[in-house]
Amino acid sequence: MANVDNRFNAAPGASVVATWRTPVLIVGFGCLIGLMSFGPRSTLGFFLTPLSTANHWGRDVFAFALALQNLLWGLGQPLAGIIADRFGTARVLCAGALMYATGLALMAHSTSAPVLDVSAGVLIGFGLSGCSFMVLLAAFGKLVPKEWRSRAFGFGTAAGSFGQFLYSPVAVALMDSFGWQTTLTIFAVSMLFILPLSSALVTPPAEKIKEAAPQSLRQAIGEAFAQRSYVLLVLGYFTCGFQLAFITVHMPSYLVDRGLSAQVGGWTLATIGLFNIVGSVTSGWLGDRMPKRYLLSFIYFVRAAAILAFISFPVTTFSCLMFGAVMGLMWLSTVPPTNGIIAVLFGTRWLATLAGFAFFSHQVGGFLGVWLGGIVFDRTGSYNPVWWLAILFGLLSAVINVPIVEKPVVRAAPVAA
Repeated sequence: MANVDNRFNAAPGASVVATWRTPVLIVGFGCLIGLMSFGPRSTLGFFLTPLSTANHWGRDVFAFALALQNLLWGLGQPLAGIIADRFGTARVLCAGALMYATGLALMAHSTSAPVLDVSAGVLIGFGLSGCSFMVLLAAFGKLVPKEWRSRAFGFGTAAGSFGQFLYSPVAVALMDSFGWQTTLTIFAVSMLFILPLSSALVTPPAEKIKEAAPQSLRQAIGEAFAQRSYVLLVLGYFTCGFQLAFITVHMPSYLVDRGLSAQVGGWTLATIGLFNIVGSVTSGWLGDRMPKRYLLSFIYFVRAAAILAFISFPVTTFSCLMFGAVMGLMWLSTVPPTNGIIAVLFGTRWLATLAGFAFFSHQVGGFLGVWLGGIVFDRTGSYNPVWWLAILFGLLSAVINVPIVEKPVVRAAPVAA
């Protein structure tokens, strides 16, 4: 145990911590938080039809609320990262979980579009920015040894995928047995378990981290956006959000429109979550063994090819599950190499902040994917234009990531007073 603790305390940017917080326990508790935070969010597409029917809304109302959620999640992520980097991770996780739980509970009783926008959009959006895997991965980067980092990113991302796998069929079963309102209330209560688990993710405040070359927040942000590689990474991340958010929210309704049952949609999203466990862990493992930029390019290309194949053939239960399996392998596997490249370029001091700005691009894509899905369907009766956009963006991101340079930025040495 002593050897493990010494390796843990030697992690860059980490301070001496209580001996009970070993790397395995930190990653384990973080994975549980990732599972519980990502699970309910991944099931919200199942509530589109019953909530819209109950309130006599078009699909654009629900789509806008979830699009707003994606946008505010992205807007809140840099702020959550700044607070986590400055004051520690645990308080950000707790605040995010409380907002998330409140949003789910209020969503269960939304009878007007503004209330839905506040609950599903504002509260859940900002709640996710505080307790989602982006904050967790930044904490892993600070708390675990460097040789654990890429694998920890993979396991943390995979935990969110397991949440999707676990919660999707559970949501369908609970809705069939108790109704959609009770299901949302149950999910709201489950978010409160994040509060005690966050004690394992306490990170030291910024002023307690000793660095050879101290860097302010403003300097870190300016340095990042002056780097071509970081800008390319941020631009490519837009596609990830566009594809994931569109599929998560609109896939269940798309399949029902094609004559399949809601259960097929549930098992398709569950299949994505199951295979993404493998994809995320494998992505984290490969990130230590090959250039991360090539890994990202490959992921985006395969996604585009999978979507093209899916919409080119008749939609059946088998084709849905096959699509779920292939997309699952590529689903969140972009996250470990993306965070890994940021850590390579700039270190872990402001990792939560810089990863947060990258994730904002991801969520702008998510906002457009969800919103355009609702708008296009209501006006044309088809999701096909959005599917084709998802293919185009995938091919562009596959190209954009290739020129990224994976080397630490060169900083001027500090001048003595």
